[in-house]
Amino acid sequence: MTTLRSAVIGVGYLGRFHAEKLASMPGVQLVAVADANLERAQAVGAAHGCEVHTDHRALLGAVDAVCVVVPTELHHAITADFLRAGAHVLVEKPIARTLAEADDLIALAAAHRRVLQVGHLQRFNPAFRALERSIGRPIFIETERLAAFKQRGVDVDVVLDLMIHDLDLVLAMTKSEPVSVSACGASVMTDSIDLANARLEFADGCVANLSASRASQSAVRKLRAFHAGGYLSADLQEGRLRLVKRGAAPGAMEQEEFSFDERDELRAEIEAFVAAIGGRGPALVSGDEGRRALALALEIGRLVRERAARFAAGQEGGR
Repeated sequence: MTTLRSAVIGVGYLGRFHAEKLASMPGVQLVAVADANLERAQAVGAAHGCEVHTDHRALLGAVDAVCVVVPTELHHAITADFLRAGAHVLVEKPIARTLAEADDLIALAAAHRRVLQVGHLQRFNPAFRALERSIGRPIFIETERLAAFKQRGVDVDVVLDLMIHDLDLVLAMTKSEPVSVSACGASVMTDSIDLANARLEFADGCVANLSASRASQSAVRKLRAFHAGGYLSADLQEGRLRLVKRGAAPGAMEQEEFSFDERDELRAEIEAFVAAIGGRGPALVSGDEGRRALALALEIGRLVRERAARFAAGQEGGR
């Protein structure tokens, strides 16, 4: 079996975990890490005995696959460089800043016959995977994703930082196109959107209500999905799933609870990437799926900003 030569571009908080997973994976060699911060790259390189670079271009043509874990504004340029050089790419979410950039990456991956996977990590959460297998056709979906404020990730608004995870999960469950989107939100900790709520209506009749905040006291990641005959409630933070269904007697309900204590979503994500490269299954999540989530996130962000501008204009006019 040929060893897959890999690298990680960007070894900050999340990137160093990508390096750790690749270095421990059978059939994969972590050839190098690259980061504009030399000291940070050297620390990760020393931990795994691999090359260290400050410029990703030094690795073009030298690796078979890369994980791109850099700020969003760099996703397109770096991912495009590696796709053109013939490498498979797992790029962190969101896939890019704009739909034009996303389309370019998808076209490049197709032209060079490379795997392009987007790092929507929650798709690999075992509680969600069990929910997805059991849900059938959802009627109503509700998600709540709250986080304490951290300076890391403020290069994008809360919709692109946090809500986009749940947008991807909702799209994966509904298998339908949204026909109506409404949203509201506010800036609290930054000059960008820090909390947001969105309501989506889909062509198949499903409705989804999503809330996200990065100005909360504690972390919450919950998803509830209702279908004919019952509902499923997943705590994605704690790895628990509750299935509630109509019982045999009138008005009776039956329920089961499952706990997923052994979980490593990042390893599962990278294993799926490696499997897709080896032809052992499709990329999960593909570039097209990453684009769908991005399109919705950008639309929600636009609606929130427009609503905020109207509110501000009304305040000014009332003075």
